[in-house]
Amino acid sequence: MREILGYIFASLIGISLGLIGGGGSILTVPVLVYVMGVNATLATAYSLFIVGVTALVGCITYFQKKLVSVPTAIVFSIPAFTSVFLVRKFLIPAIPKEIIAIGGFMLTRDILLMLVFAGLMIFASVSMIKDDKDKEGEAPDDEQPHAFNLPLIFGEGVVVGALTGLVGAGGGFMIIPALVLFAKLPMKMAVGTSLLIIAAKSLIGFIGDVTNPTEAIDWNLLLSFSFIACVGIFVGAYLSTFIPGAKLKKGFGWFVAVMGVYIIAKELFFGK
Repeated sequence: MREILGYIFASLIGISLGLIGGGGSILTVPVLVYVMGVNATLATAYSLFIVGVTALVGCITYFQKKLVSVPTAIVFSIPAFTSVFLVRKFLIPAIPKEIIAIGGFMLTRDILLMLVFAGLMIFASVSMIKDDKDKEGEAPDDEQPHAFNLPLIFGEGVVVGALTGLVGAGGGFMIIPALVLFAKLPMKMAVGTSLLIIAAKSLIGFIGDVTNPTEAIDWNLLLSFSFIACVGIFVGAYLSTFIPGAKLKKGFGWFVAVMGVYIIAKELFFGK
């Protein structure tokens, strides 16, 4: 029953990505940990693969509509790729399984990763809940030169890559504002470019786990979960023509916020 519920959530993750261009991947780790029974460290690795494959499938439609800026993706991706790979290859294995004991509470690596992830969820929810003042209907203009702010784009790439490597989230909620503000991309092109960046850096981060495995990977679970999420992204893209994206984004943001608070309470006060 729990496995069936997990696959239902996988479809919802894909549907969310198809509907609003992001947000769904933030739920991948909690679903893997609390529903599918995967430990937190391994779940962050699984999430990188699932998010990477799903985003790759999603960006295909944006390529077809010429809503992906490959030069921008390259500029952003170089520091992000490096950062996510190094975190997965060296930092995650270096974190001890038991970090510190505080009274009767033991802070373990898995608990730390879930707490960081919950904080990231709450931060992401704020960006989804607040009113979007960007003109979502703005048409892309590929002929208009993009005013790159190279230092800021580079720094954002390092930060997003590190967070992706640490907690396994795609980071679209951070990438899209950076592309709009620093690379001067129209909103829709920023979403398509973000999906390409997420796909590439997530899959590269997963390579760091494959080349330095700490636990055996359940490929049956990983591939089946990814497949269902990919199907969901097509369903979400279809439903997006009927459901107002702004309202859905705000509602999903509140759901993510509640999930973040739940994870913090569960890890700190109620145990596993």
